[in-house]
Amino acid sequence: MKSLAAEERWAWLLEQLKESKAVSLADAAVALGVSEMTVRRDLSGMEERGIARRVRGGAVYSGPVSFQGRERSHAEEKTAIAQKLLPHVPMSGVIAMDSSTTIHRLALALPPCDDLTVVTNGLTTFQALQDRPGVTAILTGGAADRRSDSLIGPVVTAFLDGIRFTAFFASAAAIDERTLYEDTLEEAEVKRAFARSAAQVLIGAHSEKLDGVATAASVPLDRVGVLATDLPPRQQELTAYARVVHTVL
Repeated sequence: MKSLAAEERWAWLLEQLKESKAVSLADAAVALGVSEMTVRRDLSGMEERGIARRVRGGAVYSGPVSFQGRERSHAEEKTAIAQKLLPHVPMSGVIAMDSSTTIHRLALALPPCDDLTVVTNGLTTFQALQDRPGVTAILTGGAADRRSDSLIGPVVTAFLDGIRFTAFFASAAAIDERTLYEDTLEEAEVKRAFARSAAQVLIGAHSEKLDGVATAASVPLDRVGVLATDLPPRQQELTAYARVVHTVL
């Protein structure tokens, strides 16, 4: 049995994880008035129960998080990642974007285009592309997953199987040296369908997602042509990924 203090810490940590997807040891220790070692033990216990997944310096939530919660997490880093991907967006043709907050920032950063069609399963990304000069935004259709502001299900995959993209821009819940992962089976299936229809897959992901796993495997890493993170491209943490991915930004 956990003590009352431990139960209160777990409740606070769970609230933070659900709201922002991630929690750091240092911030949690200050907020809770305990040592980082105590927080580390709590997070290890939550990991054993499948609630959280430990990462460097803290933990991330093992489950879908609202778009608003993800949007607040690592905002500056996500903007920097989007800027790294921006030169790879063509001015015309047909591309795809997922429902992630990182790629939403890429959509917001698009300059006026010549004749670019963007297909997305992200409700917020679709809204961001409205009235953007030279851009036509298309929603995939499908069932709305309000946990992630995305569209999922067989309607999405059937639609994607009938179209081809020059590029698919996406993020991931976690990445290891073999594959990308998502928090739900449904989202993983949608990502695989996008990748099947794309000539190139470009991934933008925060470094906390590296060397991790989540609920469902989606796209093999060797299918990724470009990987952009918040780290310098030659950072040691990216060495293993650079052996598989053609371009690391």
